[in-house]
Amino acid sequence: MTTEFTRHDVSSAPEAARPIMENTVKGFGFLPAPVALMAESPELLEGFMTGNGLFNKTTLTQLEREVFILTMATTVECHYCVAMHSSILTRSKADESLIEALRARKPLNDPKLEAMRVFTLEVMEGHGHVEPEVKEAFFNAGYTQRNALEVVLGLGVYTISTYANRMTDAPVDEPFKAFEWHAEH
Repeated sequence: MTTEFTRHDVSSAPEAARPIMENTVKGFGFLPAPVALMAESPELLEGFMTGNGLFNKTTLTQLEREVFILTMATTVECHYCVAMHSSILTRSKADESLIEALRARKPLNDPKLEAMRVFTLEVMEGHGHVEPEVKEAFFNAGYTQRNALEVVLGLGVYTISTYANRMTDAPVDEPFKAFEWHAEH
């Protein structure tokens, strides 16, 4: 058995993964490597896509979700997620200094977004436990208890993709190459 994961196309993927892959191609205009690799397990692929759809419906703004995602992705060193979500932030006209700070794992200038970044890190490091002063700063920044639980949803969803991307060595697709990222140790 090879240790290299199969990068499926719609015709080679397990039947249950094919409709998800076809929808992804419609949305992106191409089949992203992570989807092609996750297709080996239709259940994993469906779980991620369903969870991602739910996370996108939360009361967090798109920018807040992207700050969360890049914070998590840089922490777990998912090169694909960092490249893709840096591209998304750039296309959405996010401030360049925000993107640079997130990619460098540095504090953010915007106090509310910094509260999201710190809260995300604390939830990850504490495996759900958050020190009272971090919770208080999160709520004082304008976030709600619902938002705190939405971060937990995001962690569940993005644990699927970041871990799968790292396990399968998902290569960065051409549309995201300009945003390639490598962790500094």
